[in-house]
Amino acid sequence: MPRRPKGPKSGPPKRAGLPGRDEILEFIKTSPTKVGKREIARAFDVRGPDRMEFNRLLASMAEDGMLSGDRKSLRQKGGLPPVTILEVTGRDEQGDLIAKPAVWEEEGERPEVLITPRKARGPEVDIEASIGVGDRVLARINEIDDPSAGYRFEAFPIKRLPREKRRLIGIYRAARRGGGTIEPVDRKQLRSWSLAPGDEGPAKDGDLVRFDLAKKGRMQVPQARVLEALGNPNDQRQISLIAVHAHGIPDDFPESVITESEALTEPTLSGRTDLRGVPLVTIDPPDARDHDDAVYAEPDADAGNPGGWVVLVAIADVSHFVRPGSKLDREAQMRGNSVYFPDRVVPMLPERISNNLCSLREGENRACLVVRMIFDKNGSKRSHTFMRAMMRSAAKLSYQEAQAAIDGRPSDKAGPLLDRVLRPLWAAYDVLAAARDKRQPLDLDLPERKILLDDRGRVANIVTPERLTAHRLIEEFMIQANVAAAEQLEQKKTPVVYRIHDQSSKEKLASLREFLDTLGMKLPQASTLKPEHFNGILQRAKTLPVADLVNEVVLRSQSQAEYNIDNIGHFGLNLRRYAHFTSPIRRYADLLVHRALVKALKFGEGGLEDFEIGRLREVAQQISDAERRAMAAERETADRLIAAHLADRVGATFTGRIAGVTRSGLFVRLKDTGADGFVPVSSLTNDFYNHVEAHHALVGKRTGETFRLGDTVEVKLVEAIPSAGALRFEMLTEGKKGRVAAPQPGFKGKFRNRRRR
Repeated sequence: MPRRPKGPKSGPPKRAGLPGRDEILEFIKTSPTKVGKREIARAFDVRGPDRMEFNRLLASMAEDGMLSGDRKSLRQKGGLPPVTILEVTGRDEQGDLIAKPAVWEEEGERPEVLITPRKARGPEVDIEASIGVGDRVLARINEIDDPSAGYRFEAFPIKRLPREKRRLIGIYRAARRGGGTIEPVDRKQLRSWSLAPGDEGPAKDGDLVRFDLAKKGRMQVPQARVLEALGNPNDQRQISLIAVHAHGIPDDFPESVITESEALTEPTLSGRTDLRGVPLVTIDPPDARDHDDAVYAEPDADAGNPGGWVVLVAIADVSHFVRPGSKLDREAQMRGNSVYFPDRVVPMLPERISNNLCSLREGENRACLVVRMIFDKNGSKRSHTFMRAMMRSAAKLSYQEAQAAIDGRPSDKAGPLLDRVLRPLWAAYDVLAAARDKRQPLDLDLPERKILLDDRGRVANIVTPERLTAHRLIEEFMIQANVAAAEQLEQKKTPVVYRIHDQSSKEKLASLREFLDTLGMKLPQASTLKPEHFNGILQRAKTLPVADLVNEVVLRSQSQAEYNIDNIGHFGLNLRRYAHFTSPIRRYADLLVHRALVKALKFGEGGLEDFEIGRLREVAQQISDAERRAMAAERETADRLIAAHLADRVGATFTGRIAGVTRSGLFVRLKDTGADGFVPVSSLTNDFYNHVEAHHALVGKRTGETFRLGDTVEVKLVEAIPSAGALRFEMLTEGKKGRVAAPQPGFKGKFRNRRRR
């Protein structure tokens, strides 16, 4: 009796002789696992003398273009393995995710694969909700027989794989006879990669490209191969293109999302509190295009609260328009937040929502969620009430315009509002500011620079905007509204996505204490430190020439804020509970809080759905990651713009401050532009330098010459690489002697510099 075929249960029945070509292809196509020569031979019971002829058959199928792969993994030419890793590259006009195989060793373009969501528990929920452009997924592949489908393959996601920290992105430089090199856009990896002729794909000289690396042979150096041409970033108006693609930030909305937003209609007054007669005003930066918060204050008429104030904070009702499970919702969740570059904004929501329906425009009716808070004369909150309302902004003011009015220089628009609106706002803030000072949140003095571009997208100026009372007023009102939202949801026992900020780790505190000891300053050894302890250090530092340095080091000692459904409080703000409520146009976390309030307070449609609640922990992590991604992209774009701005000043001398010390060199931040550059330790040729970590210093072994964090220095710009945002400096200032003891012979510090002269 013949032996039964081995291998997958779905394999073909036993047959006499060798299988035909079509049978082999069908077996490979339908196998749920990877197929090689051994699996095919076992499935068709190929043994003994038939082996040689079987090998010839497979070889001829490969020569005829029917098979590809190697002996351990065979597939139909142009086909995909039954289970493979895909890279999500975009969305089609219907809003469905499109992917391409992460590995493609055949000629021609990688095939596009339609991601078909696998339904999970609850309505409108699927694995796709956690997958976004730039992600990698492990998926099961199915070949689509219908040519009208538009795709040859569909994929059923099995799981989302960890996102790469950075995609392989570079600038393609063409060679005369094809091929060329790829220049880096990551200043941490300043090396170029070569391409063989034909591996440049559709890229043109100067294009930003996405590439992978592969070895042509076991002993050869990896070479690059272009996967996708992404556009030319030489136009500085497109310089953020590099960060967008390097971090996989989705910058175009699918047609289906735009269509869904265009179909939205303005809500009616039904079911809403009418606040159109209340003179709420928006106060924003002068170049703001969307306005998602408005404020109003008046003295409390309650005789039992003398000196008290009523404060209203109105926030655009995004939850009315962006419903759970909709295409708009899935897109917003994937993006997590808006990303702000000097040359453009990558919004979380389409313009129809962010700049129209949910922008609290002057003189136009707008749906909103409002919190009415009552404070006593000491700034303590006595109560709060939330409303779903309709408002009409009395005025759109800039910070500078509102402040000028208070300072006695009212504009034509602000003048009529001065006594009725602005002065009550400032009086209410004075009360809240006193309570804030008593609470003592962490008070770091770290001015932010703003890059101003000209009409050609080039850096025109770099300024440090003045910090006005108007800024602090809006900030404090928003903080109080966020606290009220967290308290309300806790009271209603509704799930909350908190904004949390943990205390510093023991390791970071130990490092900070060592540093402060070198300045004769002591951080208390209390088991639980409070922001007031850090504020004491910062206050003392103001009398020292190294105040900026102390602020920088204290900042580095802090943990990073994040979103979480487990509340540990917000250390930096010194608050027990805190949830982002005030910016749902640009932060998905705030939209979730709005939905939770709508659900808890029975405000009608648009509330948090049950199927969302089970995913809140995962979504909180996802939007925390998106926030970090946005911060990195914004920082890198600023670096690239400034590097381009300074590229024609190579050889010039600048004043700066040492902003970082490592065993490999010094990071120097320039005074005028805030640009960061690097001084390699190898360029400090007059001594052998050791990194003394506790002092944040490089110390000369022979001379004791010291370069320390916070030192003011003169440097010369020797190289600028705009595409990578990298600047390299030469140190012109001599190190100071005697401030840090030179390491003794036999010094074996963890970060000892072992460079030899």
